[in-house]
Amino acid sequence: MSANPVLGQPPMDDNGPLRPSIHHPSGLMRLNSMRRYAMNHLVTGLAVLSTILVIAPLVAILVYLVYMGASSLNLAFFTHIPAPVGETGGGMANAMVGSGVVLALASLMGVPVGIAAGIYLAEFGRGKLLAGAIRFTADVLNGVPSIVMGIAIYSLIVMQQKHFSAFAGGVALAIMMVPTIARTTEEMLATVPHSIREAALGLGVPKWRTVLSVSLKTASPGIITGCMLAFARVAGETAPLLFTAFGNQFWSFKLNEPIAALPLQIYVYAISPYDEWHRLAWAGSLVLIVMIMVAVTLVRIYAARGMLKGAS
Repeated sequence: MSANPVLGQPPMDDNGPLRPSIHHPSGLMRLNSMRRYAMNHLVTGLAVLSTILVIAPLVAILVYLVYMGASSLNLAFFTHIPAPVGETGGGMANAMVGSGVVLALASLMGVPVGIAAGIYLAEFGRGKLLAGAIRFTADVLNGVPSIVMGIAIYSLIVMQQKHFSAFAGGVALAIMMVPTIARTTEEMLATVPHSIREAALGLGVPKWRTVLSVSLKTASPGIITGCMLAFARVAGETAPLLFTAFGNQFWSFKLNEPIAALPLQIYVYAISPYDEWHRLAWAGSLVLIVMIMVAVTLVRIYAARGMLKGAS
């Protein structure tokens, strides 16, 4: 090997420049760079594959619903009540209205209670035994089967009233909404920087006003998302309504009477032996999914524009 007097050039031997081995610093750097490049592409590919595996079933379900239910949608479906047994035609107008009534009632009861519970857990109950008990109860209620909730409300309300009612159905769905909203509200409020709270308190703003005007407003997009997740979860529930609202083949707007709902009507049609009712059950399933998607999308759009964040 001959010495190389020129600085900055690789060492030379009789056959030319020496190639750096993996033990040479430059070889190690190149090997590490190749390893990082391969690992980056591997993890990126796994992430894309996981996303496809999650989205593919949802897309397949939606496409199949459109394929099976779109042909059964017509004006009569949205304006008529169910036809008598053995007759063709009819619709689910009363069921769509009934679902709107029950879900509105559940939201009016469940959303304020859930947000209030989340505010207490995040802002006033830190380190307290009561907060721990509420948090544990919310986690347990999140895992309770919906049919158990329906049986509980049947025992507490329906049996006391001696009849089924829309009110009982709304209570059952509201109780199912509260745990999700409470835990989401707590988590979203926990992400609000403490410096924002301290700035408001330093200006002499009371703590309750700081929570409502500063913390809650800052975390409102996430809280709204949690509310819509809870809404979407209960919108398609059938088991609680079987024991509470029960269903109705006719128009009903009174909260103290049995009322129709889309999940109930779909269930009745799906287990029937009539092909006409099966066709209407697919159409009702498509309408239910579209209603949930439209409601969630509109709320997310309004939240993004600041309409639900108190913006002018």
